Amino acid sequence: MEQNKILVINPGSTSTKIAVYKGGDKVLEQTLRHKKEELEGFNKVVEQYEFRMKIIKDTLAAGNIDLRELKAIASRGGLLKPLPCGGTYLVNETMCEDLRTTNREHASNLAALIGYEMGKELGISCYVVDPVVVDELQPVARLSGLKGYDRTSVWHALNQKAVARKVAMMLGTQYKDMNCIVAHMGGGVTVAAHEKGRAIDVNNGLRGDGPFSPERSGGLPCDIMMKMVFDDGKSRKEMEKSLAGQGGFVSYLNTNDTREVEKMAQTDEYAELVYNAMAYQVSKEIASLGATLYGKIDAVILTGGMAHSKKLTSLIKERVSFMAPVYIFPGEEEMEALAAGVARVLDKEEEAIVYK
Repeated sequence: MEQNKILVINPGSTSTKIAVYKGGDKVLEQTLRHKKEELEGFNKVVEQYEFRMKIIKDTLAAGNIDLRELKAIASRGGLLKPLPCGGTYLVNETMCEDLRTTNREHASNLAALIGYEMGKELGISCYVVDPVVVDELQPVARLSGLKGYDRTSVWHALNQKAVARKVAMMLGTQYKDMNCIVAHMGGGVTVAAHEKGRAIDVNNGLRGDGPFSPERSGGLPCDIMMKMVFDDGKSRKEMEKSLAGQGGFVSYLNTNDTREVEKMAQTDEYAELVYNAMAYQVSKEIASLGATLYGKIDAVILTGGMAHSKKLTSLIKERVSFMAPVYIFPGEEEMEALAAGVARVLDKEEEAIVYK
């Protein structure tokens, strides 16, 4: 790996993470917190563009980072249209226009906009790596059971592919040559079957599919959904909140903190039941994906914030270790993964994909 300096930009709803890497080593990392009152004046996320841009530049200046030494910028991918394959995408005006005009609001949409503008000022390129909208589903996995309503893929592509590459290296092979099942367990849970470098099947972790999680309901039975709408009179907005934000642990136990639920489960049988049910559902999702790979699985990988829990990973491992060796990578390594994706392009290990 060459000693290229790469700036990484990763905006969240109430913070902006930035980092500078040089040849794989972290030179700077900052999490810039945004107070509620600072963001209240913006009606739309895209309106925060100049506000966040200034804070990023001021922080880099305070950290004595010479922007002229940067070779590229890595930005977190936003809610773009579905992309047919994972990889590192060159940010262009077409991508920026799609991010400006999308009706799907998320702070990550700002990353490429900020990175692209900074790149133009510095005469360098900006890239996004394995955005959440990477959609590599095989055709047979796309059918939902109702014509005109195909399954779509919204998942933790960046972190899943990053940890899969790490395990491949540990096994002496490459991601494109292995089969694995990865479960990312955070505020939402996504479980994907990776076949030779492509996620051929994965649950949509954003809107009611797969296991429930600390704040998402997962896949609810259709009759329950119909009752909520037609009998209970819930609006679309209320339904969206029930699926993402007020589901899972929040619904059952009024908290989205896994550590708190673990503590409750020590003395509360109901809390223990809820906790075990989530572990059960994640395990079942992993096991069901074994069939998509014909049982030919090199590894099962558990990652995300909840993978820090030894109790949770042990419960899952007990149920799925018969399938393949289980590897655990707690937390998310988004910043490192973003930098690594751009480094592979700069080092000519892979070609950047042009967004169209």
